[in-house]
Amino acid sequence: MTLALDWLARIVRAERRIRPHLRETALEPSPSLSDATSGDVFLKLENTQPTGSFKVRGALSKLLAMSEADRSRGIVTASTGNHGAAVAFGLARLGARGTIFVPHGADSSKVERIRSLGGTVEFHGDDSGETECHARAYATERGLVYVSPYNDPEVVAGQGTAGAEITRQVPSVDIVVASVGGGGLIGGIASYFAAVEPTTRIWGASPENSAVMMESVKCGAIIDLPSRPTLSDGTAGGVEAGAITFPLCRDFVHEYDTVTEDEIADAMRLVLEQHRMVIEGAAGVAIAMLLKHRERCRGKRVVIVVCGGNVRTEVLRTILTDR
Repeated sequence: MTLALDWLARIVRAERRIRPHLRETALEPSPSLSDATSGDVFLKLENTQPTGSFKVRGALSKLLAMSEADRSRGIVTASTGNHGAAVAFGLARLGARGTIFVPHGADSSKVERIRSLGGTVEFHGDDSGETECHARAYATERGLVYVSPYNDPEVVAGQGTAGAEITRQVPSVDIVVASVGGGGLIGGIASYFAAVEPTTRIWGASPENSAVMMESVKCGAIIDLPSRPTLSDGTAGGVEAGAITFPLCRDFVHEYDTVTEDEIADAMRLVLEQHRMVIEGAAGVAIAMLLKHRERCRGKRVVIVVCGGNVRTEVLRTILTDR
């Protein structure tokens, strides 16, 4: 309980920091998912954030927690997707500067998205791991702050503010379902609920093709596993050794499960057809887990965290035509 209370205090402080810059995202009832589960299902719409993803919470939390002196020197990060866009947005919002490293061959639309939000992009390496190592070394050599996508307490606290909003928006939630990558989102949310609504069950969802945190929790330590291509590119990849999210995912997430690529695609189509919203694969993972366990949700009040809506046009086209 001490760990949960420590994180609760961090999340409360993070919410005070980010609230002038971000509005609460809506919690929308889902009649179709409620019918499918015989429960009461809500969607937490993080896909409506300014950058289309929950990542902006953590990025702003970290940037606002830094001293003016640190921000003025410039920050460094590495990302080809939602985290890079979130950091770019935060830097522009605060009038600060920084460098976002991306690997050679990164998706050009994602790179342009980061640039459109004001980010300064530099290329290095041929894969994300190599790029991140270079970015960390670059920051250390120059005395700059490196902003991790999940392995930082202020970032995790920022992601946890989504949990604080949920408790205000709907009372007595039975189950919260969220996708799992590095564990920042679900770790922050789970630690908040552990402190304020400990009877709420937290479910972590991963694609079968990349479930490193789930397997690490099973083993009792962070392990290195290969990841296969997945629609849930936002959760794909490994977990840093010593990541602060591991104990949160181990202690506060009650259960995990994986879903197939077909189940992810089906979930993405369902939300488009029933809610008229485009969601990314990582968000589809959480919805797919709910549907996989629909019988267990009968009579329950469930919140699914729709973590983002950034999906490439060609991926969306494939999902809609390949049925």
